Amino acid sequence: MNAGRSARIAIDEERVIGRISPLLFGGFIEHMGRCVYRGIFDPGSALADEHGLRTDVVAALRELNPRIIRYPGGNFLSGYHWRDGVGPVAQRPRRRELAWQSIETNHFGTHEFITLCRMLGAEPMLGVNLGTGTIEEAGAYVEYCNAPAGTLEADRRVANGAPEPFGVRYWCLGNEMDGPWQIGHMDATAYAVKAREAAKLMKWHDPSIRLTLCGSSSSHMPTYPEWDRIALEICWEYVDYLSLHFYAGNRDDDTDSYLALARQFEDHLDALAGTLRYVKAKLRSRHDVYLSWDEWNVWYKDQTMQGGWQEAPHLIEEVYNLEDALVVAQWLNVFLRRCDVLKMACLAQLVNVIAPILTRPDGILRQSIFYPFALFSRYASGDSLDLLVQAPTYATRMFGEQPLIDAAASYDAGQGKGAIFIVHRGRTEPLTLDLEWQGRAPYRVASIYQVSGSDPKAANTFDTPDVIGIRPLPGAPVVDGRFRLQVPPLSLTVAVVER
Repeated sequence: MNAGRSARIAIDEERVIGRISPLLFGGFIEHMGRCVYRGIFDPGSALADEHGLRTDVVAALRELNPRIIRYPGGNFLSGYHWRDGVGPVAQRPRRRELAWQSIETNHFGTHEFITLCRMLGAEPMLGVNLGTGTIEEAGAYVEYCNAPAGTLEADRRVANGAPEPFGVRYWCLGNEMDGPWQIGHMDATAYAVKAREAAKLMKWHDPSIRLTLCGSSSSHMPTYPEWDRIALEICWEYVDYLSLHFYAGNRDDDTDSYLALARQFEDHLDALAGTLRYVKAKLRSRHDVYLSWDEWNVWYKDQTMQGGWQEAPHLIEEVYNLEDALVVAQWLNVFLRRCDVLKMACLAQLVNVIAPILTRPDGILRQSIFYPFALFSRYASGDSLDLLVQAPTYATRMFGEQPLIDAAASYDAGQGKGAIFIVHRGRTEPLTLDLEWQGRAPYRVASIYQVSGSDPKAANTFDTPDVIGIRPLPGAPVVDGRFRLQVPPLSLTVAVVER
């Protein structure tokens, strides 16, 4: 590998890509495996609060600071009826959950989810069932959550202990309806017609809500991106976002290519951004639709997806390593670089199931991917900046020559603070990196944080929980608009700057 020894990033606070939506740093929870039960919600645990929520999990989620949380699914959504999850817990039905072959108790539902979101200061994003569900059921769900008292569903909410409306603004029109695995799978036209009619009912109940249309469940689907075009043309004036889903992996154990997957993520966004522009032009519309990457994560090791008709079985509990964390960091860099069109994103999922947090009865484990998400959520705000990155390249089997450095930056004028997010994809040699501000420069790099290691397969365990973590480093003044730092191989470095 021709790693080289130096690289340069030029930064100009006047070169703005777009405003960074806080909703880019969101999460996703689903009634799958141990995400909800024996994960976030475990009333029998000594660590549970009065709401049945695990206090250690909630504390870790506060560190992640998800700004929006999508619920209740996922494939689960297409067989879920929201009325099963409201009302007295003892009266809620136990059901066979077909998506994951599990038993669903319905002890956690809408009210419990809203409680969690309010504890975390996160916007709730609710999904409506467009698989086995009806458009009437979708409209009634909006009435239940958002209407004032005085009508059937709003009064049901009041009787269930919530006199004031929940005010849920963000809603999903089903989940992955392009997939043959989905309960109630339809072709693009059938789905879009049903989604359009559901959207009309939902917005008649509350015109302020924002709706996300199902896009392709992966860029690998044979119907991608034609599904997206058809659904958008039918639903354009009634929706506000188009969803995209993708799960990354390193099944071929090709670390060099794996660490260059940002190229694929960016191509995925470019294709759908072009689809949005095409449909808007074709329809001569003045309405804008943006993108919501409401399922994304690394997932390829644990493929256990059948629950054997158990309650809260262990399903796809992925163990994450250093290279996974660096892929997650680059995904977040891509989010910043494409924030002009991408406005929401939800890491799937938050606890136990392909998650940054694992639980056992006596405590939790922060996995490697926990740390890049926490750093971006904490420090990326304001405007995303268009950087000039000059770096040596390295060879990959999948993408050809790629730069060793993947970077993004933000600047928040209101706070007088900014951050540069730098992933060094190389595996052997450090790089000397020069940060150069063109125009106004900050007076100092206030702090530096690194996630790094020498072994791409290194992972945290309950016995060794600190193999991968955040290492703080001291800052220093910016001299003549320049700052030099060493970035180790296999690393994420976050440089926080202040004026």
